[in-house]
Amino acid sequence: MASTLYSQNFDLADLTETTDVECKLAHGKDGAGQLPKSFWESYSAMANTHGGDILLGVEERGGHLVAVGVPNAEKVKQDLWNGAHNPTQISANVLGVDDVRIVPTGKMEILVVSVRQARREERPVHVGLNPMTGTYLRRNEGDYRATEEQVRRMMAERVEDARDARVLEHYDIADLDLESVTSYRNRFSAVRPGHVYLDMGMSEFLQKIGAYGTDRASGKSGLTLAGLLMFGQSETIREVLPNYMVDYQERPEAKAEKRWVDRLIPDGSWSGNVYDFFRRTYQKLTDGSKVPFRLVDGQRVEDSAQTEALREALVNTLIHADFTGRVSVLVVKRPDMYGFRNPGRMRIPLDLALMGGNSDCRNRRLQTMFQLVGYGDHAGSGIPKIYSNWQSQQWRRPSLYELDEPEQTLMELRMESMFPEEAIEELKERFSERFTGLPELERLVLVSAAAEGTINHARVKELCADHPVDITRALTSLVRAGMLESDGVRRGMIYFLPGYKKDNSEPFASPATVLPPPVEAAPVVDSSSGHSDPSSGHSESLSGHKSVVQDTTLGLKERLQELLGPGPLPARMPPDRMEELIVSLCDEQFVTLRDLAQALSRSDASLRKHYLNPLVDAGRLVRKYPAPSHPQQAYKRYSATTTKPID
Repeated sequence: MASTLYSQNFDLADLTETTDVECKLAHGKDGAGQLPKSFWESYSAMANTHGGDILLGVEERGGHLVAVGVPNAEKVKQDLWNGAHNPTQISANVLGVDDVRIVPTGKMEILVVSVRQARREERPVHVGLNPMTGTYLRRNEGDYRATEEQVRRMMAERVEDARDARVLEHYDIADLDLESVTSYRNRFSAVRPGHVYLDMGMSEFLQKIGAYGTDRASGKSGLTLAGLLMFGQSETIREVLPNYMVDYQERPEAKAEKRWVDRLIPDGSWSGNVYDFFRRTYQKLTDGSKVPFRLVDGQRVEDSAQTEALREALVNTLIHADFTGRVSVLVVKRPDMYGFRNPGRMRIPLDLALMGGNSDCRNRRLQTMFQLVGYGDHAGSGIPKIYSNWQSQQWRRPSLYELDEPEQTLMELRMESMFPEEAIEELKERFSERFTGLPELERLVLVSAAAEGTINHARVKELCADHPVDITRALTSLVRAGMLESDGVRRGMIYFLPGYKKDNSEPFASPATVLPPPVEAAPVVDSSSGHSDPSSGHSESLSGHKSVVQDTTLGLKERLQELLGPGPLPARMPPDRMEELIVSLCDEQFVTLRDLAQALSRSDASLRKHYLNPLVDAGRLVRKYPAPSHPQQAYKRYSATTTKPID
């Protein structure tokens, strides 16, 4: 959804991670003002991703946004509107009347274009007439051409209201696990005694619940995709959906480890279908939960706010999963939290999902099948129910977020208070009176960073009612005070306690209420005086990290000397030559972004945007971690034996 931050006189200094932003000059060749050609690529990328703002007449200098103005802004604005309504220029107009604004800044004018996230029926939004070559996505503050696989997935989402309604020719009742069907029917009988469906034979019953159907266009009958997912055998499901995988893990400790003490995956010992996964996983999730005694209509109901939230979260994960995606359905149980992941992004913006009353379920027949046996809430109310039930236990507000590559949606339900005593005590020990003297918003930010490992602007906004600009200023103030560190830019910015970064190598891996050990402050050199300031609170060292970085950088620079010969690294270099250098430096091992940037004397953001991301997209490099903005991201030359990113 496009930003609503801007008024007629906004301050560019406040424009940080509240929205995705792209700055472009619009002077034209003759200086008379012209819409830049790359505008529509950014427009496509933002519309296909999370929306954002394009600022025309603004450029970025040293991390700051500087207005340079748009000559003849009214003409450029009119040209923009003409292009937005021209289907040969762009496939969909996602701009409202107030989304293109001329904003005065001093003696000049700039254009602010707020691009909303396109509805799934509009995606892919593409430049020109060919979606395969004109579709762009927003990744790490840059615009990248979508792959054919990504375009096809968007096109499938656009035309298929229910992804699981497809009738599968040559698949019939013989391909189902009959024990699963019998178990479902027994549950149906218990929830709906005397229902007319119970008098039907197996075939008719499956038709009524949506597991079997007929394609009206071809006249062919067979199982629906929903029926196969719900009741089939895992090996048969994979014939249709090669990436199908459901995974439950119980982990023994609240720490970033992949070790598990109980796991449920389709291993041949059970059917592996969605319904059996739900039944078995729900039992494991609620095992040990305290359930109060309740009577409803004279019947004992073994349920609680916690178990109801877990059931809703599990059903929600399954009915919204894109089973063609490249990641598994994953459910994690830990002593401190529960985590749920489904492949695929939400079909509606996150803020609308949190409001409730808005539903666009990817697997509507699965949703109906679960509702028929009493699982799953009414359309659009599931997520608000999860949030309200969880918060009724005085626990921290759930976290719902998306990752773009590979596309996935994650929900974290943490069993801790908004202000965990352990975290507060450790923060007091770490920062003493500096912590207790902070304003309430800044204390909330620090406690959240301690409890969740990392935070971002959007997460803080979920936890409080403060204005986005006030949140931005609080985060900036804590970074300047040395009480937080940051990584990334604007929308991708994350914050964490000094000396600690969340390990994103596995979902839900951040520790809760476990702070990193205090680090010995390294002297910070005052560039104006040449003297060090031991009281700054910043740290450059954690267990010898500084020396390791220096050694790594030195080794890379020695390698550069071998490749380039003696002498300093050229300030300017042809892009293809720079690409060859980067690939050569990453030839034998994973090399971090920071080490590469220091060795090549380039900024992290520029190196990632202009070289590393394109090299990954071209298949010449691979990332160590799937999330492109992972704080410990590293790169290695691709080969047939290169380990794929950790999932």
